[in-house]
Amino acid sequence: MRDFRKIDAWRLAGDFAVAIFQGTRTFPHEELYGLTCQLRRAASSVPANIVEGSARESRNEYLHFLHIARGSLAEAQYFVHLASRLGYLDDASSVLLTAQGRQVFACLHGLIVAVGKEARRLPARPPRSGDLAAEETQEAYPVGPAPAPECFSLRSSRNPVVL
Repeated sequence: MRDFRKIDAWRLAGDFAVAIFQGTRTFPHEELYGLTCQLRRAASSVPANIVEGSARESRNEYLHFLHIARGSLAEAQYFVHLASRLGYLDDASSVLLTAQGRQVFACLHGLIVAVGKEARRLPARPPRSGDLAAEETQEAYPVGPAPAPECFSLRSSRNPVVL
């Protein structure tokens, strides 16, 4: 597990989310459950996904959550653009939030590239018979489908399905 507090992209994304929350305070009340909520959720999702990914065991899972964070950031950047076009943000706030979003995007992109390079250095496939030390890595790459966890079962002794 990585310490997310040491990740620059997380710090910048958190600052961006705080700025979004502050900037949306002046949005019209009728937008509280519309654009205000969407923008706040997208912005707060960026650092949250960085944290969730950093807690994952594999670099590929970490990378997956970093890509989700980047998607949420792109969504937030669009909503800033839309809020500006609708006149909900003044020019100065719009320019500041746009620049801040670009800074987060650049840092997050760098992190994605770095983690992607690390992930490509790891074995990308399970070992095949005849591979060197195949027996030693068999536990790391079990053969066949994994059993479904009980929480995905429709019926269990603890939680029977009631129709």
